[in-house]
Amino acid sequence: MALHTPTVQLLSSSILIALSGIFRIHIASLFLGVSPGILIYFAGFLVIYATYTFDRALGSEEDKINRKELVSSRKDIAIIVCLISLAAGAFFLSQEGLLPFALLPIAIGYIYSKGLRIGCHTIKLKGNFGMKNLTVSLTWGMFIAGIIQRWADIYIVLLFIFPFITIKSFINTVIWDFRDVKGDFIAGIKTLPIYLGEKKTRRLLQVMHIMLHLWVALAMLMNLINVERTVIFTAVVIGMINTSLYTKPSTGNEPRSWKIARNLLVNGEFALALLFRGVIGF
Repeated sequence: MALHTPTVQLLSSSILIALSGIFRIHIASLFLGVSPGILIYFAGFLVIYATYTFDRALGSEEDKINRKELVSSRKDIAIIVCLISLAAGAFFLSQEGLLPFALLPIAIGYIYSKGLRIGCHTIKLKGNFGMKNLTVSLTWGMFIAGIIQRWADIYIVLLFIFPFITIKSFINTVIWDFRDVKGDFIAGIKTLPIYLGEKKTRRLLQVMHIMLHLWVALAMLMNLINVERTVIFTAVVIGMINTSLYTKPSTGNEPRSWKIARNLLVNGEFALALLFRGVIGF
């Protein structure tokens, strides 16, 4: 049976996020002056792709509203692709003794989506009050910091790379929650935009954004990490744009150009930072 459009959309929906993971690993490498190698970048892509696609294949009540286009997709095909992608990524990472970090995201992703049943109780991370955002951001912070520490000083990684990736990821996941307010509200999930309200959530994200970049800039001034002026400046500007423009509930009627710009700036922030770095030269 030929793949139909919803299945293709499901299989391709996580590609941009997975590519973003490659750029995050590379920026972390630049900050620390290390070179993990192309296979590590590829492995990162495969693991992130498998985790996000697996989550979307499992689905949830709010996803039936937020991602209606994926409802009729072939979930069995997506799961097979996820397993192949995860196995390949795990193999490459295992060559550097990083197998536990390959399995960490998919394990947390399963508990996040379906929960972990212990006796008559079910632990589910996909909950209210920012729990989802915290889970996702900590997962990617641990994943990327765990990989990069193989080639760098563990203390510098924990002090600067881990918080940089974690807080960046937290901010981006909350921004995506603004897009999904309708489905989350109907499903009874109190995400931060629903619980705190639009203005308070926007202010929280902007304070986190500013404080994070001041912390990283301080590390650069103290020569604890490499000075990457273009990367940090681009991240500051794009982050302010994202936390200002895209922290409003979606009406569902936004023009396609608006959605493309949002995808490019939120998921492509690190790619744009590296692009500008390449053009400017420092």
